[in-house]
Amino acid sequence: MSRTSASLIPSAPGPSTPLTNSYTYHSSTPTAPGPYILGVDEAGRGPVLGPLVYGVAYCPVSWKTDLEQLGFADSKTLTPEKRAQLLGVLNSDPQNLGWSVRVISPQAISAGMLRIPPTNLNKQSQDATVLLIRDALQRGLQLSEVYVDALGNTTTYEAYLSSQFPGINFTVTTKADSKFKIVGAASVAAKVTRDACVDGWTFEELIEEDENAARNTRNWNREFGSGYPSDPKTQIWVKNSLDPTFGFPSIVRFSWTTVKVILEKSAHPVKWIDEGQESLMKAFEGGKGREKDRCIVAKDLGIQSIGML
Repeated sequence: MSRTSASLIPSAPGPSTPLTNSYTYHSSTPTAPGPYILGVDEAGRGPVLGPLVYGVAYCPVSWKTDLEQLGFADSKTLTPEKRAQLLGVLNSDPQNLGWSVRVISPQAISAGMLRIPPTNLNKQSQDATVLLIRDALQRGLQLSEVYVDALGNTTTYEAYLSSQFPGINFTVTTKADSKFKIVGAASVAAKVTRDACVDGWTFEELIEEDENAARNTRNWNREFGSGYPSDPKTQIWVKNSLDPTFGFPSIVRFSWTTVKVILEKSAHPVKWIDEGQESLMKAFEGGKGREKDRCIVAKDLGIQSIGML
């Protein structure tokens, strides 16, 4: 997808707009009477570059037969041209079809995973899914069935979602995008949005702060590859994009092991000069083993986490 084409995707940031914060995009709300089915899928869970995008698609239960004829499938099995054409299909019948995406920025992913205690990718994914389902309900859609593509323990996740949204029948399974057309539609929305975000990426580090500011002389190329750590093109881009003092541009997920290793080997080491604060900093570090997530101060004061009051 060219940068020009990427700028035409309504769920991607506008031209020359850097992706710094996570955001949600909604198509127009369908007007056909319910109840509705809704599918959930993601794009970009594994890459070291770019956002993680969760997508949902929804249509009336009575429209299922029509949906089956539209060609939706697991977006990974479709060409970029076919995916773009299917996103047009999603926009072609606003009375019966709708979709939304939650775009989680690389900075948000890294900030969550590097904080103490960490918010891992599973929790961030779960939060995005709940947010999108809740948004659909708040927009007036009567949901009766929700289909979710997920990894890991799908039984536990299905029980969790059912507890959050009583009255909705949840089906959480692997490869749901190839089993249920509504999940395939969500897969297309997520994948096209992520591709547009990456292909149209604006490096915020190169934007002039004002008209008189000197432009940064660093000019990162766009030979990203697939964004996956195992991709040789991605590996070369990441290696060549390191600034030994400032690290990587914001398209990179700093929390990925691939990036941590490069920073340890090739970036300048940092030494805190306020040595007098070392013992204080250590007191607030997270514990290990059975004391995980409890710092020394919390342990000494006997502070315990509670689930409810």
